[in-house]
Amino acid sequence: MPTVKQIKYLLINALFPNLLYYLFSMYAKTLRVTFEGEQKLQKHLEDGGKVVISSWHQKFFGGFYLPRIFAWSPCIMISQSRDGDFISKVVQRIGWILVRGSGSRGGREALQIMVRGVMQYRVRGHIVDGPTGPPCIIKPGLILLARAACAAICPGIVSYENAWTAHSWDRFMIPKPSVGCFFGSAISIPCLKT
Repeated sequence: MPTVKQIKYLLINALFPNLLYYLFSMYAKTLRVTFEGEQKLQKHLEDGGKVVISSWHQKFFGGFYLPRIFAWSPCIMISQSRDGDFISKVVQRIGWILVRGSGSRGGREALQIMVRGVMQYRVRGHIVDGPTGPPCIIKPGLILLARAACAAICPGIVSYENAWTAHSWDRFMIPKPSVGCFFGSAISIPCLKT
């Protein structure tokens, strides 16, 4: 028989992600958003290339806009934790294609699925300091994925004019009143030999 804690978790997980998505969606429409470098990235993809766009946990709010500017559906890995259950529902509503896993839970299998995802969808977002930090330290999954999928790495730089900062390990930021999304040049990584 489920406990009160389990019932509470199920209710929150069923209702709150949709509410949060609608709140974020409405709020995102009030922000001024600028993009720079997306044409280079589109050209790389149109020429048959594959790319892994890398960024920090702290600035993932900028990821709200990524599925809207590409003809390709971006995929992303979300951890198999309870927090991941919650976040994945919001991220999926935004338009990302999900793969569940992390370096500590299902990482190897998730990496294999992500490689197939990059091969199929051509563009993938990767939060390089996840799933639990430390913040702003790149973990090895970025290079492993890019090499295994023969994909270039593109730094995704998200800039906020001002922001509210959460008291979380990653110091997650909600921007105000503008967001700048800047895409660096695609960096080629030697492919793993099969």
